[in-house]
Amino acid sequence: MDNNDILIRLRYALDLRDSEMKEIFELGGEDLAVEEVKLVLTKIEEDDEEAVDGMDYIKCTNSMLESFLNGFIIYKRGPQKTKDGDPVKPDRSIKNRSSVNNVMMKKVKIALQLKNEDVIDILDEAGVSISKGELSAILRKEGHKNYKPCLDKFARNFLKGLAIKYRT
Repeated sequence: MDNNDILIRLRYALDLRDSEMKEIFELGGEDLAVEEVKLVLTKIEEDDEEAVDGMDYIKCTNSMLESFLNGFIIYKRGPQKTKDGDPVKPDRSIKNRSSVNNVMMKKVKIALQLKNEDVIDILDEAGVSISKGELSAILRKEGHKNYKPCLDKFARNFLKGLAIKYRT
């Protein structure tokens, strides 16, 4: 699952409009026009080289995805402030391709103020059973001794469960 697919699935699951997506990107520090947001949200088949060459598609980088996720937290919960009243600069957690799904699950959980039990219920809605220990390992910081990479299967089913929960 690539970053564009994650954004497309998140947009569908949470029923976000293009203007909301643009605002979320801006809150995360990524300045995109509505037309560019539409190009990022264009679904492209892997064997469709013409679409990529024709420039009617923008590939979502790890930095863009993380900006969106950080903006989504701000969009849902408001900006976080330090004790001095200054805005907190969001952290950059995506270090490589293998950590994208973990960071996505963690930041969506934060933005929607979900508890671990809620995430387990969301995955259960999508037909995946996971223990609290497994979920805790997926939500840990990369490098922790109990860290477990989140496979595409879990990320896809998490987004599917979000769609079931928020669109019905």
